[in-house]
Amino acid sequence: MSKRISIGTWAYSIGPYAEKPVPFPEVVERLSDLGFDGLELGGFGEHPNPDALNTLDKRQEVRDLWESRGMGCSGLAADLWGERLITAPRKDSYIGCFKKNVRFCNDLGIEVIRVDTTEPPGTIGQVPGEEPAEKVVDYDDALSRVIATWKECSKIAADAGLRVAWEFEPGFCFNKPGDIFRILDGVAEDNFYTMFDTCHANMVAVHGARQVGEKETLQGGVKELAQRLSGKIGRLHLIDSDGTLHNNETSTHPPFGRGELDFEGIMPAIVEAGCPDNWWTIDLCFWPDAWQATEDCKKFVDELAVKYG
Repeated sequence: MSKRISIGTWAYSIGPYAEKPVPFPEVVERLSDLGFDGLELGGFGEHPNPDALNTLDKRQEVRDLWESRGMGCSGLAADLWGERLITAPRKDSYIGCFKKNVRFCNDLGIEVIRVDTTEPPGTIGQVPGEEPAEKVVDYDDALSRVIATWKECSKIAADAGLRVAWEFEPGFCFNKPGDIFRILDGVAEDNFYTMFDTCHANMVAVHGARQVGEKETLQGGVKELAQRLSGKIGRLHLIDSDGTLHNNETSTHPPFGRGELDFEGIMPAIVEAGCPDNWWTIDLCFWPDAWQATEDCKKFVDELAVKYG
């Protein structure tokens, strides 16, 4: 089964592009011209999102933008960052926001919805070298809250025919390999998966970035993490990693060839770990010239697809 290549549209709407996002129709047109099979939608800001597209007609109109060019949408990065998954007194607001985005997915024909833990690592303890958080939640209590909420979300998504993909990363709580496995085991729903971003995987499994207390890494790095997540990778994001953090928060996402990842070494393990569909997504989040870097990144992933797809 040949791979379908997409790219996250948030690369053109946040960070360096926040003050002047690339208009969404222009994004779709250029991605089509470059031969992309689809896009992965950042559903926030000035790009299509549930609040801006508040009628079915508006949603159908934007869906037609990519479908008229023979393109698909590999997933939705839902705007859940206004919600407090761990420290809010109740989960009702998070669940309500999640449901809103699930409906949006159904209306746009999207089958995968991305989530994260929404709050910084210091929420559950001291991150070495960082200022203590104003409020710290007991690890087990926080873990139970995340598991219970995502279990409910997964059931809601399953009823709507969606897959939930949790993107673990240094910028948010539960960013150790052991945390990842505990949450997967705790949620234990057939449609709950991880989103395996090669850049985040490197920062988690090799560098132990922004981890609470003692660092936890894996001797086999990205390759071992992929192997241990076999059967539980629900979306693959491909991009390089230079071992640094963007603004001391999340992983830097440099274009291919500007980092330290050995894709020849890690791709066989990633492919062997499996994924329920055949989408591969490029992620240039926060990269200063993402618009210009897109074409070369597409060529690089096309070559990976020939070798490993």
